[in-house]
Amino acid sequence: MKDKVFVREVAERFGCDERRAEILIFAVLQELRDRLTPTEAADAAAQLPTSLKMLWKSFDYPGRGVKRVDGYQFLEEVQRMVGLEDLRDAETAVVCVFRVLQEALSSPTGLEGEARHVFSQLPSDLKELWLAAADEDLA
Repeated sequence: MKDKVFVREVAERFGCDERRAEILIFAVLQELRDRLTPTEAADAAAQLPTSLKMLWKSFDYPGRGVKRVDGYQFLEEVQRMVGLEDLRDAETAVVCVFRVLQEALSSPTGLEGEARHVFSQLPSDLKELWLAAADEDLA
């Protein structure tokens, strides 16, 4: 999947322009990356188009630990970073980005290949959002 396609897909799913979609993608990828081990984060980044790899890796640093927070805290951080009105908007944004990320990882259900590795490291409430994103196309 090319960078522009990823951004366009998120914009269409969230109902915003591409600039806003880039901000959403940045926020969600940063928060997601910080919840994965550095090794798993690097494996997931390797599957992404070039500019998305740069977004994924920005502000990462050697020897970082895994940020252990629940889904509510994840959504709060995305809401804050993007300037969304409420947690419902943050949840919608996260599901949109998760779905397009799953597509980029060639995972229709969110449980194949590298997507399964990402899923396995998420806390249970974020796993629910990950699976909801995969179900989005089936609804």
